[in-house]
Amino acid sequence: MNFFDKLTQRINSNDTLLILGLDPNPEMMPQDQNTQQGQQSLIIALESWLTWVIEQTAGLVCAYKPTLGFYEALGSEGLDLLLKVIQVIPDEIPIILDAKHGDINTSTILAKTIFEQWQVDAVTVSPYAGHDHIAPFLVYPDQGVFVLCHTSNPSAVVLQEYPTDEAPFYLQIIKEAKTWATPEQLFLEVGTTNLEVIKKVRSLAPERLLLMRSIWSKGNDIHEILKASLNPMGNGVLIPIPQDFLKSEALKEKVINLNQDINQYRKSITQDLQNCDLWSPNVCLLKSHPHQDLILQLYDIGCLLFGEYVQASGATFSYYIDLRKIISKPQLFHQVLTAYADILKTLNFDRIAGIPYGSLPTATGLSLLLHHPMIYPRKEVKAHGTRRLIEGNFQAGETVVIVDDILITGKSVKEGAEKLTSSGLVVKDIVVFIDHEQGVKDKLKTEGYNASSVLTISEITETLYEAGRINEQQYNSFFKH
Repeated sequence: MNFFDKLTQRINSNDTLLILGLDPNPEMMPQDQNTQQGQQSLIIALESWLTWVIEQTAGLVCAYKPTLGFYEALGSEGLDLLLKVIQVIPDEIPIILDAKHGDINTSTILAKTIFEQWQVDAVTVSPYAGHDHIAPFLVYPDQGVFVLCHTSNPSAVVLQEYPTDEAPFYLQIIKEAKTWATPEQLFLEVGTTNLEVIKKVRSLAPERLLLMRSIWSKGNDIHEILKASLNPMGNGVLIPIPQDFLKSEALKEKVINLNQDINQYRKSITQDLQNCDLWSPNVCLLKSHPHQDLILQLYDIGCLLFGEYVQASGATFSYYIDLRKIISKPQLFHQVLTAYADILKTLNFDRIAGIPYGSLPTATGLSLLLHHPMIYPRKEVKAHGTRRLIEGNFQAGETVVIVDDILITGKSVKEGAEKLTSSGLVVKDIVVFIDHEQGVKDKLKTEGYNASSVLTISEITETLYEAGRINEQQYNSFFKH
């Protein structure tokens, strides 16, 4: 199970957004436990205390977050202590190593150490060195990466707010980081009690999980912070337990009360959030299509055009669809892949086949997302080399699901299916993104193929018209066609 799924399962099962920092900070220890002298005695006391903390809170948190710097400060004994603490944490609870790593020269070795040897689930990193620094952590698809985009340090304002309040550097970090990995692998760390900053972060990254920090300053309202940071489903944010709680013998009771207060407030505002308080492309359709946001984004970047367009088949349609731009929009591409995956998860198959050339990026993405091997039939057979008809490894008799982008005449998918079956493979299902509703699904059914689509062109047109993206003339023109 990857980090995102593990965390989500924990959030749902324990009904909590709370995380707890497990830091060997003597100042946070209860006074009666912080009386021993000497380094060895201190390490023993810290281990005993942190073990007690885990025992008290294991059923109340969705993740633990040990800070690497505190353990490093204790030398080799401190790193040994970190490994002991990691071993004490129950396997079902995710571990986020708060490393704030920022050195490009050591990123590869650190990623290998923490993910392979220490078996932590996620890490925090500093983005200043750019994607080259973050990439070694992202090559572990089952682990998570939290990118620090904002810190509460007062002196950091001169950097974070540069060059203007309208276009601050911390928002540029978010824009760049969103292109590095999917919302299920890369997340944001936000340290501030400034509600306007939190709102800007959430507005720019509505799909990202936010790890909050430094939010318990005196006089700040946790409810207002939640309102600014939660997504429309009342999730999407991790809330740290105040470190002061760790000094109390009533730690468990305090955490229970805090979680009850947070959950009660989440429930009170969830309906308001779902009524489009957050991201929406200038519309709020209460009875919207499940893929409303996806449809509107496709229209906004020019993938869906309305007018008079000659198709590849020679026919003239009142619309034109160009999905090639999607691969240059990582977050939108991820939404498209997720929509495909929802259908593929209901099917039985051994391999995924893309149809050259338009659906090869989609097939590749789905192969990575669903952990199924990919193959593809060549558009033309090479006159040199291996002269293979099918690229990729496979065994005769295996079942293949075909994915393609658009279903208009069905010519390309039928040709692809014939090449696959001629090589001894079995094709039962075809999944496309958009069905032009020309009766092709029924024709494919008679030939033994079950065709499914994420969207139909009429669903797209209805949504765009209802949202005000196309006018009545364009709407009527489509349905007259």
